Amino acid sequence: MQHAQTRVSNADMMRLSEKMSRFSWALFAPVCIVLAMSIVVLYSAGHGSWQPFAFSQLMKILLGLVVFFFVSLSNIKPWIKSAYLIYAIALIMIILVTFVGHTGMGAQRWLNLGFIHIQPSEFIKIALVMALARYFAWMNSTELTQIKHYIIPVFLLLVPFGLIVAQPDLGTALSLALITVGVFYIVGAPKKWFAIALILGILAAPAVWFGGMHDYQRDRIITFINPDYDARGVGYQITQAKIAFGSGGFTGKGYMQGSQSQQSFLPEKQTDFIFTMLGEEFGFIGALSLLILYSWIIIILFWCAKTCRNRFGQLMCFGFMLNFFIYYFINIAMVLGLMPTVGVPLPLMSFGGSSLLSIMFGFGLAQNAHIHKDQQLSAKGS
Repeated sequence: MQHAQTRVSNADMMRLSEKMSRFSWALFAPVCIVLAMSIVVLYSAGHGSWQPFAFSQLMKILLGLVVFFFVSLSNIKPWIKSAYLIYAIALIMIILVTFVGHTGMGAQRWLNLGFIHIQPSEFIKIALVMALARYFAWMNSTELTQIKHYIIPVFLLLVPFGLIVAQPDLGTALSLALITVGVFYIVGAPKKWFAIALILGILAAPAVWFGGMHDYQRDRIITFINPDYDARGVGYQITQAKIAFGSGGFTGKGYMQGSQSQQSFLPEKQTDFIFTMLGEEFGFIGALSLLILYSWIIIILFWCAKTCRNRFGQLMCFGFMLNFFIYYFINIAMVLGLMPTVGVPLPLMSFGGSSLLSIMFGFGLAQNAHIHKDQQLSAKGS
C-alpha cells in the first residue's frame, strides 16, 4: 500500500513538474516587472514612505501572486465546470452593492466585508469572459451565424451593465460592452451585425445624453471637447495631469522630484492618474517602457491564444487579452486627454486590491489555458 501511495505521489509530482515545464515565463516576467514598477511609483506617491500606499500594495501583490499560481497550476476542468457559477457569484455581489454597497468618491461601488473593501465590478469582467468562453467554445460555425445563439450572451452583458451604470461607473460598463463585442467578433459573428449595432448606438446617443447621464458625466465630455471649460472644477484633474505629464519631458524630473505629484496638485496620483506621475518623474522613457511591457504582455497573450488547441482556453486567452488591453488603453487615453475622464485604474500599476486580484486571476486563467493547450476538452469539462 505504501508503494501504491508513493506511485500516486510521484505521479502527482510528475504532473506538477510537467505543468511547470509548460509554464510561460515570457508572460510571467513582464507582469512581475510592472508590479515592481508600481511599488516604486507608489513609494514616491507616499513621499518617500512605505505608508500609506507601497507596503499595502506589496501585501496585495503577494496575495495576487498566490492567486495567480493557484489558478495557473490547477486543473483546467473545474474552471470550465464552474464558469457560470463564478459569473453568478460576481453578479450577486454587484446586486448586493446596489443595496448595501459602500459609497466612495461619489459612487456606490464597494462591498464592505469588515476586513476589506472589494469592488465586484472588477471581478465581473473576468467572470464574463469565462462565461462567454464556455458558452461559445463548443458551437459550430453554423450556430455562430444565427442570432438566436447571441441572446444569452447579450443577456449576460446587459444585466451587470445596467447595474454598473447605475452605481454609476461608466468606465467599467464600457469595458464590459467592448469585451463582449470583441468576443463576438473573435467567434465569428456576422460583420453586418456590428454595423447595425453602431448605427443603433449613434441613434440612441441623444437619448443617452439627455436622459441617461448625470450632469457631471456630461461636464466631463464637454471638458474633453473644450479643455478650457471649467478648468478649476470638472477639468481640474485632466488639466493637472497634462501639466504633470508634459513637464516630465524626455527623461523626467527625477525620482520623487515631480512638482505636481509631490506637492499634491495631481489628484488620485496613486490610482487612476498613476501613469501621469510615472511620466512626470521618469519622462517619456519611463512611460514608453511601461507601454512596451504592456505590449509584450498582449503579444504573449495573443500567442497563448493562437497556440491553444482547445476552444475554451483559446477564447479565455483572447477574452482576457481584450480585457487587459481595454483596461490600459482607456486609462492612458483618459489621463492624456484623448478621451473623457472615467474611473478606470491602470492595470498592475494603480493602488487598490480589487483590480489587482481580478487581473492576477485573469493571468492565472490564461497561464492555465497555456499549460493545458494540448488537452482536448468537452463542454462538461471532461
